[in-house]
Amino acid sequence: MMCGIDEAGRGPLAGDMVMAGCILTAPIEGLNDSKKLTEKKREALFEIIVQNSHYHIVKISPAQIDMDGVSASLKRGLIEIMETLQTDSYLFDGNLSYGIPGLQTMVKADGKIPEVSAASIIAKVTHDRDILLLAKKYPQYELEKHKGYGTARHVELIKQYGYSDIHRKSYKLKALQATLF
Repeated sequence: MMCGIDEAGRGPLAGDMVMAGCILTAPIEGLNDSKKLTEKKREALFEIIVQNSHYHIVKISPAQIDMDGVSASLKRGLIEIMETLQTDSYLFDGNLSYGIPGLQTMVKADGKIPEVSAASIIAKVTHDRDILLLAKKYPQYELEKHKGYGTARHVELIKQYGYSDIHRKSYKLKALQATLF
């Protein structure tokens, strides 16, 4: 059995980065890279995946990313998933194994390998649901519109309201260099 692993929310300026590992216990129709599916399809597949898999979700906070960096945070998440979900093999979407023994990688695995597709969907749906909760707590940043990514509007709102505790302050953008933390 294989554990597929993927992440969502690596690039946004706000919110957690979410990693998921998934071991399917039954075949699931319609799996694909989460970015290639509609929100409605992802939500429907999420429920089916949860019922037909063993999975583990790791959330890495903006503060943790600021303190350790994205690479170290990803490595820690990968190790946690591999320690939690014991199986024969582990496949991470991308091309970096971060020196972790027993971890295989494949570029675009989230669109090719069902277990990685399932992990991609779990991570993306979890990330997006969390962002929508943060949007209610921090309405001034309009997170529901850009999911925390560094759109022109999000940068404009950070300039107006400053960084909050949900923002990754280590992500340096020229447009925000003068913004106080």
